[in-house]
Amino acid sequence: MAKEKKDGIMETVKTVFWALLIAGIFRSVFFQPFWIPTGSMKDTLLIGDFLFVNKMAYGYSQYSCPFAMCPISGRILGSEPERGDVVVFRHPTLNTDYVKRLIGKPGDKIQVQDGVLSINGEEATQVPDGTFVETYRSQGRFGTFPLCSNGPVGQGGECIKEKYVETLPNGVSHSILNVGDGRLDSTNVFTVPEGHYFFMGDNRDNSTDSRVSQRANGVGFVSEEYLLGRVDRVIFSASGKRLLYFWTWRGDRFFKKIE
Repeated sequence: MAKEKKDGIMETVKTVFWALLIAGIFRSVFFQPFWIPTGSMKDTLLIGDFLFVNKMAYGYSQYSCPFAMCPISGRILGSEPERGDVVVFRHPTLNTDYVKRLIGKPGDKIQVQDGVLSINGEEATQVPDGTFVETYRSQGRFGTFPLCSNGPVGQGGECIKEKYVETLPNGVSHSILNVGDGRLDSTNVFTVPEGHYFFMGDNRDNSTDSRVSQRANGVGFVSEEYLLGRVDRVIFSASGKRLLYFWTWRGDRFFKKIE
C-alpha cells in the first residue's frame, strides 16, 4: 500500500514537471501572455486588456525565456520590426516588460515639436478624430487615475482627451491621445543608434518612453536583444481589478485587432 502511494506521488510530480516544461517552452517559443497594467497606450490598449505576444515575429534572444535564461548570444531567427508595430520589450535596466509603439529604427532621427512627431525631417500627419471619453475613477490593479484635458474632474465624472489619427511616413495609421501641452511635447532630435529602437506610447502625455533616457527613469533607446515580440490582437479585456468580476468585462474588445 505504501509503495502504491509513493508511486502515485511520483506520477503526480512527473506530470506537473512535464506540464510546466511544456508551458515554459510554449511561452518561450510561441506566445507569451501579457496583461496591460497602465494607460500609456490608450486608446489602442486599455488597462485590463489581456493579450498574447507573438514571440515568433522578431526571433529570439536570451530574454525570450523566463528569467532571461535562454542560452542565446545576440538574436537568432530574427526579422526586422516594422515602424508602427506595437511591441513588448524588456526594459534595459528595470527588468520589467513594457509595451509601446515602435517609432524609430536604427539611424532614424526622431523629434517632437509642439506635439507633432517628425521622423527624418518628415512630419507624421495628425487628423482630429473626436475625443476619447472615460470615467474618472481608480483603474486596474494599481488603482491609477487617468489624466484629463477637461480637468479637474470629480470621481465618477467624464474624463476627456483629444483624439487624433496619426499617420507615420511608412503609411501606418493609428490613434493617439492628447491631454494638453506637456514637457515632452517638444524635444531635441534623437538619433537612433545601430541595433536599437525608439518607442513611444499612444497616450502621448501619459507615457514613460524613449523620449526620456534610462538615467532619468525613462526608456531611452532599446537594444534589439530586449525585443520580446509583437502585439497583434487583444484576446480578452476587463475594466475591474479582478478577472472574475464578469460585470466589468468589455465584450467589444474580445479578439480585437491592434492597429
